[in-house]
Amino acid sequence: MTLQEIFWLVVSVLGVFSIIIAITRVFGLRTFAKMSSFDFASTIAVGSVLASVILNTDYSLLKGAVVLVSIIGFQTLFSFLVRKVDIFKELFTNKPQIIMWNGKILYDKLKKCNVGEDDLIAKLREANVHDFNEVKAAVFESTGDVSVIHNKEDKEISLQILTDVSKDI
Repeated sequence: MTLQEIFWLVVSVLGVFSIIIAITRVFGLRTFAKMSSFDFASTIAVGSVLASVILNTDYSLLKGAVVLVSIIGFQTLFSFLVRKVDIFKELFTNKPQIIMWNGKILYDKLKKCNVGEDDLIAKLREANVHDFNEVKAAVFESTGDVSVIHNKEDKEISLQILTDVSKDI
């Protein structure tokens, strides 16, 4: 690799990163948030474009910018449609699932969500749970994360917190 090739490689990296920062400022931080399977696919696509622009001499910075704006613009349109059109939300997003309720692990739900008991217990430790009885609910979110709702005071869960969660326990 020549010094000139190294220079243009570094310039490409700086250019691509500048484009990504500009796109993120225009479209918002959600662009790279882990929100849904569609967001995940968009993030992978963006990574692939970045690698192609930086490593492939046939790709120009302008082509890369057009592709990135197209991917992220489509992601923004898609997320708008999912928020505003019920049929899009129903078809393209996973509904969060309760995998633990009132201190009891729901093994059939764990299996359905492809979550191991060890993974759930690790999330309980992460949430500083000391005893299963403290857990009011553990929810497998549409993003693949596990949310743990717990307390020692035996307070009830506000139903509003479980608005979009599948409640078939």
